[in-house]
Amino acid sequence: GKRDRRIAVCFVDLDGFKVVNDTLGHQVGDQLLVSVAQRLRKAVGEHLVARLGGDEFVILMEDTTCTDDALKIADAALAAIATPARVDGHSLSVSASIGIVERPVEGTTATELMRAADITLHWAKSSGKGRWALFDPERNEREMTRYALSAAIPTALERGEFYLDYQPLVSLRSGALIGVEALARWRHPELGLLYPDRFISLAEETGLIVRLGGWVLAEACAQARRWLDVNPQAPYVSVNLAVRQVQDPGLVDDVTMLLRQTGLPPHQLQLEITESAIMSASDEPVHALRHLADLGVRVAIDDFGTGYSNLAYLRSLPVRELKVAGSFVSGLREPSDAASRTDERILAALVSLAHSLDLTVTAEGVETAHQADRLRAIGCEAGQGWHLGRPGPPEHIDALLTAAR
Repeated sequence: GKRDRRIAVCFVDLDGFKVVNDTLGHQVGDQLLVSVAQRLRKAVGEHLVARLGGDEFVILMEDTTCTDDALKIADAALAAIATPARVDGHSLSVSASIGIVERPVEGTTATELMRAADITLHWAKSSGKGRWALFDPERNEREMTRYALSAAIPTALERGEFYLDYQPLVSLRSGALIGVEALARWRHPELGLLYPDRFISLAEETGLIVRLGGWVLAEACAQARRWLDVNPQAPYVSVNLAVRQVQDPGLVDDVTMLLRQTGLPPHQLQLEITESAIMSASDEPVHALRHLADLGVRVAIDDFGTGYSNLAYLRSLPVRELKVAGSFVSGLREPSDAASRTDERILAALVSLAHSLDLTVTAEGVETAHQADRLRAIGCEAGQGWHLGRPGPPEHIDALLTAAR
């Protein structure tokens, strides 16, 4: 009966069809579409094939017994489309991406089916083209949540839902507090407390990172100034800059204005950038960082040793410090462990490289006293991690400063 019936839809989109149109003209493009349509019709047997427009086709399969039925048809369609075609004296090869949805008829509407197939087609395209993807309700749910989160960032900024925690950066020689890293947190009204891994990449994708990052910078500078007012030995504050912020033409003016407004001395601010941010940068961001360094702002490379390392940039960039990624530090276990010895040698080499360039080194992810001892022995200046101090509100730093006086 109708209750048990199933249905499947395949959204088919040609990869690289635009290139054919642009290079050989629309006439050849149209003939290629006719050729693809004929091959599709042959490949899918009795199922309905229709062209939706442009280079998109849809295959409708009624009364499928299971998902496998749809996958077999999708494979046949991919193979048929990939066969080179003779069109107007040219031998043309195109591939296709296919989004597949197969489900019970009951409880679904045509609109939902088409929307799900369209979403799934995008998954196929983004995972490399020339393939099919199958609709996955859980993945769809995750992506919808991500989308909703991303759309909520501007309002959250206006409502003051973001705040900063600060994690101590500690001298490994003296144990003194020398800096703090500002870490963004989001008190979401429905989802509770969110950490940066839930929203920073979203903000980067949508470009909202420039606005969110600007807020973090302003908040951190104001807090650093408050500490300085209380204690002349106050720590510098370190703020992460995303790729888009580094590339933003207004960066130098924004930072200069913030320092002027807050009265924070430039050497009390450190900007952390990743290797990938530099590698993807053209000359302008490098000029901007140089300009800021000339003002006295500290520049540090974050997660050093994990990105695509082209050490030439260390020559041209006004870097003062390297922050070595926690993944190397976590490898420092017992001296008898061979992998641990390798990690220690890598760290020693990075520290020696930094020192030969007059840079200081902060190790991230220091979680045990043993790791702190090994890093100190290697010559690492500073450390950051749960063993040395967890991220917390400004009051935690107030307490450390009071204790140190």
